[in-house]
Formats: sequence, structure tokens, C-alpha cells
Amino acid sequence: PVVSEHKFEVRGVRREFSVLRQRLDDGSGGPPVLVAVWRDLAPQRRREARRAAAIEQLEQEQRANEQLRREMHDRVLRDSETGLYNHAHFADQLRREVDLSTREHREFALVAIELDPLAPDVAALGAAARSRVYETLGRLLLGNTRAMDASCRWDDTRFALLLSGVGL
Repeated sequence: PVVSEHKFEVRGVRREFSVLRQRLDDGSGGPPVLVAVWRDLAPQRRREARRAAAIEQLEQEQRANEQLRREMHDRVLRDSETGLYNHAHFADQLRREVDLSTREHREFALVAIELDPLAPDVAALGAAARSRVYETLGRLLLGNTRAMDASCRWDDTRFALLLSGVGL
């Protein structure tokens, strides 16, 4: 048997067919007969297109879910007001840095920052002003440290920086 595919355009519509050709001998010594079976491939192509579209949609949803998962993970690790790491994540980073320092004799620096109480005129502006001060400090720390460093909000008025590979 011989199988081939043929594509036709009939009245502006593209059609695809699979053709099976088989030579048949009836055994009586008469002339052989050629049998051709044409099968319309349109239903199969539509199923394949729907399957491909469904797979693409699933992959897009997986990418979106992965992005959301990363964002949620990042939100858990960071302080919402300053964008800095929270105390728990900073403690993990500090343990990692101490381990590296012990194993590889690498230096690191730990910088602690505590803000003085707000001036009376700033405190009079309320929580929005205090929030703005913390947000600005967070941007300052994030913008002036390397990616390998860790900046953290320890509590309301205390902050910390872990500078990897930096000595005195």
C-alpha cells in the first residue's frame, strides 16, 4: 500500500486528504485492480488545532501562576512598607553568611541602623509622614547595595544591612 496526502482548494476552502492506494489481485489471472481510499483530514486537523490551543492556554496559565507564586513568595519575604527583607528572612541570610564565613574564611559586614524618634513637626504629620520616611529609607538602602547584599527592616525603627564579602 502507498499512503500520500493531498491538499486542494475548492471554492476558496482548503481541503486535505489522506489517500491509501492498494493494488489488488483477485488470483484469477485477470488484470489487477487499483483501490484508492480517500479520507478527509479536516476533523483530525481541527482536533489537533484545538489540542494545540488548549496546550498553549495551559502553558500561559502555568507561566502566570509561576509569576504569581514568585510575587507571593517575595511578598512573604519583604516588608510591605519599605520593600526590604523582613526579620525572618534576614536571619536566614545571616546564618548562610556565617556558614560561608566559617567554611571559606570570607569576611562580611553587618551594619545596624536605628532611626531617632521623628522630629515633633514630622510626627505631627501623622502615620503618612512616618510611612514616607520608612519608604524613602527602604529605597535608599535597596538602591545603594549590591544584589548579593541583604537589607532588612528589623522592627519599627531598626534596620540592618548584611554586606557579603566586605571586611572592615
